[in-house]
Amino acid sequence: MQRFLAILLLLLPVGNAAAQPVHFPSVAVANVPAGPEITGRLYRPSGAGPFPAIVLAHTCGGVSEQTEMWAKRLVGWGYVVVAPDSFGPRGEKNVCSKGNVVSGNMRVADVAGALDFLNAQPFVQRGNIGLIGHSHGGWTAVRAVQKSYGLAQRGLKASVAYYPSCSAAFDTHVDVPVLILIGDQDDWTPAGNCRKLQAAGFDRPELVEATYYPNARHSFDHNVPDRTAFGHKLGYDPAAAPDAEARTKAFFARYLASRP
Repeated sequence: MQRFLAILLLLLPVGNAAAQPVHFPSVAVANVPAGPEITGRLYRPSGAGPFPAIVLAHTCGGVSEQTEMWAKRLVGWGYVVVAPDSFGPRGEKNVCSKGNVVSGNMRVADVAGALDFLNAQPFVQRGNIGLIGHSHGGWTAVRAVQKSYGLAQRGLKASVAYYPSCSAAFDTHVDVPVLILIGDQDDWTPAGNCRKLQAAGFDRPELVEATYYPNARHSFDHNVPDRTAFGHKLGYDPAAAPDAEARTKAFFARYLASRP
């Protein structure tokens, strides 16, 4: 199946960042069983490549306009992007009021499958892949860099987590560079939990960077009107959003530098 997909994708038009549908298996890692076959969207820069690549993990609301926005942004920076849909194949549209129905741990298996899928593509630089996630996907982005899952051996080089759920009990064993970006006014995934995680200490603290935005709320990078969702305040922050974007771009450039 991987061979068929690789041939099919070579025949599809590229360069306009239009999404192309893909399928790949979710892969068991450590104590996380494989999920169902995952559907996803693939985005590519112009040219034959090979390019570095990034896995884009969606929010608790599933694949959305925000996913599309970030996919096109990342393609503009020169990355192949795959955005897995972790909810649809599991029979869910969103999990914003029931986050553990499809947990961050479960989604690590989807990230592993996405890494294997990308590594099999001729237009991707094998073993030169990043991960970015927002909210529920940010939880996934923090959880995926834990040593027990072994995703570094699958080619994961860097991870960026926007307003993630952080746990001092589970997230200290980082073995892939990770950047955490979160607002101090976030009432959905409180920044205090990420501060507690930092205070608990990491096995390799040199791999972890965190930026806290004093006035930012949840979803501070999504340029839509302030609103309330599931009892939580969401809002764009015109200071935090561009700063976080610049930090994200620089972080990936540092760890996913293009190879000739």
